[in-house]
Amino acid sequence: MSNPIGYPVFRTTDPVQALRVARQLVAVGDVRYAQVSVDVELRTVPEVLRIREALPDAWFRKEDVEDWTRDPSDPTGLHVGVHAPGLSSDPGFLSSHLPLWASMLDQPLSSVEEEFAALVGPNIGEIYWSSLVWPDVPDREIYREANNARVVLLFNSRSLEFDDRAGDHTVLVHVRRAHRDGSDLRHASWLAEQIGQAVIGPPQE
Repeated sequence: MSNPIGYPVFRTTDPVQALRVARQLVAVGDVRYAQVSVDVELRTVPEVLRIREALPDAWFRKEDVEDWTRDPSDPTGLHVGVHAPGLSSDPGFLSSHLPLWASMLDQPLSSVEEEFAALVGPNIGEIYWSSLVWPDVPDREIYREANNARVVLLFNSRSLEFDDRAGDHTVLVHVRRAHRDGSDLRHASWLAEQIGQAVIGPPQE
């Protein structure tokens, strides 16, 4: 089974420009079955309440393994996720569970991207396009790819693990990971070239 690998191809402090470039990259592929997901980390109660109001279809969750270990019964529901209308607005409750993550998964293309990019603010977050198909380019020894064809736009982070905070936004293109022949870099470079960009850093998995 193949695994995806992501190469950064664009970075900017302008979220609108980052979204524009990410969408250009998505359009290189076949988007007939494509979907888009969004996810954002919220570290304050006002931010949780702001996003809950702005994205009433979002789901809120905790990413806290230690809390899960302490009480696997999940009395708050925040380990599996709470739909925005059911999320308590009590500041005391919310502050005791920060940070929270808000997500909307597997949405139709162009249904949430612009709104989310305007909402994310200083928070770490991502827009994630999946179920794309990269085209065949036989003369470059690049072949149709569906299983690993993805585009990710990271907000305020340069890491897919969200383990660092940055003052800019990064677009990554995902392709099939190669073990020895360098075809993943060749594929990512070709995709970036189609929108006038280039690979700008090491890959991430």
